[in-house]
Amino acid sequence: MTEDLKHSRRDFAKGTLLEDQVPPDPYKLLEEWYQAAVGSGEVDANAMSLSTLDEDGYPVSRIVLMRGLSIEGITFYTNYLSAKGRQLDSNPKAQVQFLWKALERQVRVRGRVERISSAESDQYFASRPRDSQLGAWASPQSQFLASREELEQRLQEQSSRFSGEASIPRPPHWGGFRLVPLDFEFWQGRPNRLHDRLKAFSKDSGTWSWRRLAP
Repeated sequence: MTEDLKHSRRDFAKGTLLEDQVPPDPYKLLEEWYQAAVGSGEVDANAMSLSTLDEDGYPVSRIVLMRGLSIEGITFYTNYLSAKGRQLDSNPKAQVQFLWKALERQVRVRGRVERISSAESDQYFASRPRDSQLGAWASPQSQFLASREELEQRLQEQSSRFSGEASIPRPPHWGGFRLVPLDFEFWQGRPNRLHDRLKAFSKDSGTWSWRRLAP
């Protein structure tokens, strides 16, 4: 197996990323690349790795779904009492990373994180399928469970609790975060491992500066 890993390689030749190809605003390029990933048939094109720091200073990463993209930032939702929720409240800095294998592209976005408004979280929660809403109430996210049966029992209890309700309210411990970017890095695979990497830095004036990084 180890030998297979040593010799597992392929070349990248599906695109380029040159300075004259990027718009002044990196949000626009991220939107374009996301839409291209959707159009290419990429499964879960809005999936991104979210990295935080735990209380001991160790990095922790997990896959979450981007649920909003605007000039205000990148929005995702979670249980505020989960590991990532508590870590973000304690240290509101994070990085997200997208990988679109079909297009041989990656994007990293680093920045500060803030909770979105209760009204915005309410609106999104109301749009979720009922079973997902019940799951948000049932799961004590990141806590230890005795068994799968315990989780199923908790779900049944919440289902019974809201059985006569036309709508399910958002749990007070569940809602959205928004990553407000400090910088973006766009990566396009190129032959011979000489990949294109362009980084956009935020300026005080609200504009962005682009620089090329060595692969």
